[in-house]
Amino acid sequence: MAEAFDAARMAENVREIREKMAEAARLAGRRPEEILLCAVCKTRSSETVRQSAALPVDLFGENHMQELVLHGDDGAYLGKPAHFIGHLQTNKVKKVVGRAAVIQSVDSVRLLEAIDREAEKQGLRQEILFELNIGGELSKTGAATDELWPLLEACAGRKHVEARGLMAIPPAFDNGDDSRRYFAMLRELMEQAKARHYENARLDVLSMGMTDSYLAAIAEGATIVRVGTAIYGERYYPPKEA
Repeated sequence: MAEAFDAARMAENVREIREKMAEAARLAGRRPEEILLCAVCKTRSSETVRQSAALPVDLFGENHMQELVLHGDDGAYLGKPAHFIGHLQTNKVKKVVGRAAVIQSVDSVRLLEAIDREAEKQGLRQEILFELNIGGELSKTGAATDELWPLLEACAGRKHVEARGLMAIPPAFDNGDDSRRYFAMLRELMEQAKARHYENARLDVLSMGMTDSYLAAIAEGATIVRVGTAIYGERYYPPKEA
C-alpha cells in the first residue's frame, strides 16, 4: 500500500484551514496575514509536498534531516521556505544549516554553538527559534522555561545565528482550547524576553499550535501554526522490511 493521496481533498482542507485561521485572527483582533501556515510534511512523498506547495500554504515544517534534504533536492517546495521543526542532533547540523530557512528546535547552548560554527563555515546567518518544553513533560524535547535566559545570553554574542522567537509543543488535550494557557505562557515569556532587550534577538516569531490546537494558538498570539494531519490526512508509515 502506498501513501494515500487526494489532491482535491488536500486543496479543500487547506481552504477550510485558511478560513478558520482568518476567523480566529479576526476574533482576536488580529490581521489574518500576520499568521503563517506551516505545512508539516513528515513522511510525505516529494510529489505530495509539491502538490501542497501549489496551495496557499506559506512554508513547510520538516521533522527529519533526510526528508528536508530529499524534498529540497527534488524541488518539492516550489520556492517556499522550509523550517526544521524536529529534534536536531549536533551531528546532523551540517545538513540542516543553510537548507532550513529557520531551525525552530534549538534547545541547548551546545546545539546553538554547533549551528553558529556551521553557519560561519557556510558564510551565512542562520535564523533560529528556541524550543521550550512549556509543559515540563519528560517525554518531550525542548529547554526548560528557566533555561531561556541562558540561551538568549549565549546567542547575544554570536555572529552567525539570529534568534527570531520561540516554539513549543504543549501537552496534548482532547480539546484544543485546553492548550490555551500554555500558549499564553509562551507569549508571556516572549514579552519578558523582549523587555530584557537581548542583542541578536529579533523575537517576532511565535510558533505554536498544531492540527488540534491552532485556533487557540492564534487567539494567544501565534505567528506560525504547524498543521500536518488536517492538510494531508493521517500519516502513512511504510511497513518495515523483515
